[in-house]
Amino acid sequence: MSRVYPECPVLLVDDEELLLQALSMALSVQGVTNLLTSSSVDRALDLAAKGRVCAVLLDVIMPGMRGEEVLGRILEIDPDLPVIMLTGVDDVDTAVTCMRRGAYDYLLKPVDPRRIADTLRLALETRRLRRENADLARSFLADGPERPEAFAGFVTQSPLVRRIFRYAEAVAQSGEPVLITGETGVGKELLARAIHDLSGRDGEFVAVNLGGLDDESFSDTLFGHARGAYTGADRPRDGLMEKAAGGTLFFDEVGDLSPHCQVRLLRVLQEREYRPLGCDLPRPLRARILAATNHPVAELREGGTFRKDFYFRLASHVITLPPLRERPEDIPLLVAFFADQAATTYGKKRPVIDPRVGRMLMGHDFPGNARELRGMVFDAMGRCGEGRLSPDLFADAVRHGEPGRASPSSAGPAGPGPTGGCFADWPVLPTLRQATRALVAEALARGGSQRRAAALLGISPQALCERLRRDAAGLVKKS
Repeated sequence: MSRVYPECPVLLVDDEELLLQALSMALSVQGVTNLLTSSSVDRALDLAAKGRVCAVLLDVIMPGMRGEEVLGRILEIDPDLPVIMLTGVDDVDTAVTCMRRGAYDYLLKPVDPRRIADTLRLALETRRLRRENADLARSFLADGPERPEAFAGFVTQSPLVRRIFRYAEAVAQSGEPVLITGETGVGKELLARAIHDLSGRDGEFVAVNLGGLDDESFSDTLFGHARGAYTGADRPRDGLMEKAAGGTLFFDEVGDLSPHCQVRLLRVLQEREYRPLGCDLPRPLRARILAATNHPVAELREGGTFRKDFYFRLASHVITLPPLRERPEDIPLLVAFFADQAATTYGKKRPVIDPRVGRMLMGHDFPGNARELRGMVFDAMGRCGEGRLSPDLFADAVRHGEPGRASPSSAGPAGPGPTGGCFADWPVLPTLRQATRALVAEALARGGSQRRAAALLGISPQALCERLRRDAAGLVKKS
């Protein structure tokens, strides 16, 4: 089994200092190097009260207070803290008492350090899963994130995206990998940074584009090397895994990683350790792994070049960010946001935006998503001489969209649109799907709530809610 590298300290409590030292050394061989020791009951209770430990190894026989009484005090402070009892006396009654009071396990000395490490691993995994399940349960009952400031980089009013933020917030505290999928330009790295900020980790956020690494540079970039590992390695160098220790390591374009490199990274994720080039001793992986790809989830799971075992190890949590065409209500907001940015860049006044611009762009497919829209707005602002953004400034960009995605026949309205009741003002007719999408977005924008939007559309609130729910379920649960 893999070694244990707990991210917060494990507390050893025993009144004999020599036993504490011996047990600490034995556990360090098993990878349990993040340890605190205490021969004092009061200090142990103080550490538990301050929330500075993630598990406790507690001797049953302690001076002044029996181990089962200390156990009860610890669990009063933190009922979720796993406490493993250690004793040299084979006493069934004491064992039963400890287990009834909430001990995670009861081990009889002398104990093989590997058994202690295995028990710790299971205890920490159980605690992690319990906390994640509680966070996820809260996330599905809430409409938006509890800390919206973490997602300030996103410009959105989409209920679907707000629910995705809530899910991301729920898994941020997990130490498990997160795979973020979505088309180019939807903000995958932005979401990864938000998850890092929400995780409370003290280390850095380190990003690396795996698609730009060949097999030779992969290991050296991620793992680093020891002096003399290869010709020219005249000094040791830490890799990105060490640089991100205590923080987050973000793998961008992980879907383009070669099968050979996938095998190397799979072992790191499984064992939670890695070896720098030319180094015999492993180092613990102390960074949280986040990854992103623009490949669809089904393609990763079923494709021939992406290993299934690597996918399932990497995809403990999967978040799919929707493309811009599936949240058209955000387009007018983004136009205004990018127009303000462009005005600052060009030294111009904040422009007046013709309302027809938003309606026109809602009919465009945006294969480049928000990044493409930003380019459109900056280009229009560069050509805008009167401080007013009008539909004609965007007509060429919409008309010459990416083949197969947006074309002259799929351009949205440039005139008043359906609310003006005059199709003669539309340069080209949108498709039925695009018109429906734009109509729903307009109703949400005008109504300000789903109930009022449903009334504007002439459908029931339940029908509109079901439509939005299907979209959300398809993105969040399809993986």
